[in-house]
Parts: sequence; C-alpha cells; structure tokens
Amino acid sequence: MTTALRLCTAGSVDDGKSTFVGRLLHDTKNILADQYEAVAATSAARGQEGPDLSLLVDGLRAEREQGITIDVAYRYFATDARSFILADCPGHEQYTRNTVTGMSTAEAVVVLVDARNGVVKQTKRHATVASLLGVRHVIVAVNKIDLLDYSEEVFRGIESDVRALADRLGLDDVRVVPVSALVGDNIVDHSDHTPWYGGPSVLEILETLETPANLREGLRLPVEYVLRVPDYRGYAGRIAAGSVEVGDVVGLPGGRSAVVERVTVAGEDVRAAVEGQSVAVSLDAEFDLARGDLISSVDRPEDRKRFTAVAVHLSDSPLNVGRVVEVRYGSALVRGRIASIDALIDIETGEPVGAADRLEVNDVAEVTVELARPLPVEAYRAGGQVGAFLLVEPGTGDTLTAGLVR
Repeated sequence: MTTALRLCTAGSVDDGKSTFVGRLLHDTKNILADQYEAVAATSAARGQEGPDLSLLVDGLRAEREQGITIDVAYRYFATDARSFILADCPGHEQYTRNTVTGMSTAEAVVVLVDARNGVVKQTKRHATVASLLGVRHVIVAVNKIDLLDYSEEVFRGIESDVRALADRLGLDDVRVVPVSALVGDNIVDHSDHTPWYGGPSVLEILETLETPANLREGLRLPVEYVLRVPDYRGYAGRIAAGSVEVGDVVGLPGGRSAVVERVTVAGEDVRAAVEGQSVAVSLDAEFDLARGDLISSVDRPEDRKRFTAVAVHLSDSPLNVGRVVEVRYGSALVRGRIASIDALIDIETGEPVGAADRLEVNDVAEVTVELARPLPVEAYRAGGQVGAFLLVEPGTGDTLTAGLVR
C-alpha cells in the first residue's frame, strides 16, 4: 500500500500557487458542493467570469484583501492511489520563515514558476530552502503557459534554467511540467494543448513518488509522559522514527538497555507500532526515565553538549550570539545558547557569505549551539522528525529560531 505523502507548494507572488492548489482539490473531487458554490458566488460578486479556485485555499480575510497568501495553509486530500497532506506556502520573500515551516516536514515540493517570468529570485530562494531541508522530490510547475499560446520554446528555456539551478544546488529528483492552473492543463489530466510534452501530469508524479522506508531506520521514541499506576509503569510518546515491537531490545540513557514487554496504542495492546503513532511502552524493569529522555534502538545517538546546525531565525526580534535561550529537542527542554554564527547563508545561492554576531528575521545561517546538559542529538533527517530543534524564549516559550543538526 502506498503511504501518505507530505508535500508543499511554493513560488513567487502571483505565480498561481493558490489557484494551483484549488485546481488540484477541485479536479480530484476533494471539495464539497457547498464550498464550490460559495466560491462561485464570491467570484461572481467580484465580476469574475468563472469560479476563482484560489479562494478554496486563501481563507484568511487579510489574504483575500491583499490577493496574496501569507499563512501556511494546510489541506488534506486523497485519490484512489494515495492520500496527501499539503502545505500551501507564502510567496513573498518577507515570509521566507513561513515557507521554511511548511517545507520542513515535506517529502516533495511543487514550485510554481510563471511562464512569462521564468526562473526568478524567489524560485532560487525556494529551491535553496528545499536543498537545505533535504526535500527529496522537487516538481517545477511552469504555470500560465496558456498565456503564451502553450509555447514549447518558452517551456524548454525555463526547463534548461531549472536543470542548471538543480545541478548547482545538488537537487537530484527534479521534474518540470508545463501547466495552467486556471484551465487545468497537466495538473490532474494530460492536456491536448501540449502535445510536445510527453511526461506525466503533476498528480501522476505525486501519486508515484517513493517515500522513505523509515521502518528500516532506528527507533527514536522521545518520552513525553511517564504513566504510573499499580503494577504498571509505561513510557508514553510519539514515535519519531523507526518502529517498536514486543521483545525488542532498546537503548536508554546512561548506556543502559532493556527489553520491551508491552506496547499499547490508545489503551489497546498491540504487537508493534511504527513511526507517527503515539504509544506507551513498558520495559522488563522499572527505570528512572522522565520527560525528555529518549528510548531508542541499540544504535543510540551520542550525547552531546555542542553541535553545529543550520538555523533559520523566525522571530522579529534579533538573537545575539551568547544569549541564553531554551533548546527544545524532541520532548527535551534545556538551557543553551548559540555559541557562534559561523556563516550567514545566501538564500538564493546556498553559499556562505561570512560570520555574524546576531540573527535577524528570515536569516539562514550555519551556527554552533552549546547546551547546559548533554542530549542525544543527531543529524537531521528529511521530514523533520529527527535532528530538528527550536530555540525558544525562556519564560514565555515564544519560538525564536528553528534549526537542523548537521
């Protein structure tokens, strides 16, 4: 059975992201009749000839008034072949942090490019973010090709530019598709308007993409709560990676190990559980574990008090080197600080451009982080469940910076 796919859309302002998502939902029959009627009525009241499918996504009033997408809008839909979790990311460069948020858990990204403008600054920015976050699959949808009479020459030129960008950033799986979100060309069904394009539609690509075989990876179960009742002690949390089964030997803090005696999901005993499930496990002895500890496979990551990372600053307030913050890694929360900002990264090229003494909003940088006590920190895995962390404001819990361990 094909697993659910997490994807996001990105692109410049007015490249048609919201219309693309609306078209995808409409043509896969994932909207209700009353939703469509409401969109049609709103469009008619504005004097538009047909339904504006972007309204299916741009739900915030401020977004509708400005004609742009600001927030990360999440949508869930399914076809006969697969289910999808989709994040529609903002296009304006001011909201790069929102794009990073939406792309951080994605396995695939659809980057919209206006055929009239080709590869622009935001195209490079979003491709760079995809590369930094390790997104495995990138689909470049060359939109509004209908406005250029479905020109193959224009499409091939943009395709060549995209290939050159992908080679420079080290993006391996990049597909380029000519589409019209307004008309519906090559989004769900093949278009008769592009006989020169022999590849699959965007949906066909999405339905057949492979997702990581996470079950082959080691178990990572951050403990969120310890259940104590008579004759039972269970360690509850959400499996971040891998799987756990009754009889497994698992690693614990301090170099200890234990055998899993019982696994429960929603209060029911099960033989095994996998990534993404919330579980409680009991072990063959009582161990003094607490929130923030990690139950893992025996190939346990090394405890570290210092590590390097790629950081994206999300807060409007700057973060100076050396300032004490709290580091949230998995279910653990410890004091820490950015010891150094080793290099700011040019978001358009992915290249380092020099050290700095503080992070400003939307900055992306290579940093060194120090912790007050060691944690089992390990390199980031695409998808964001392992190796991702947050720097938060002590006391308020406000998020300052997101990071990916290197």
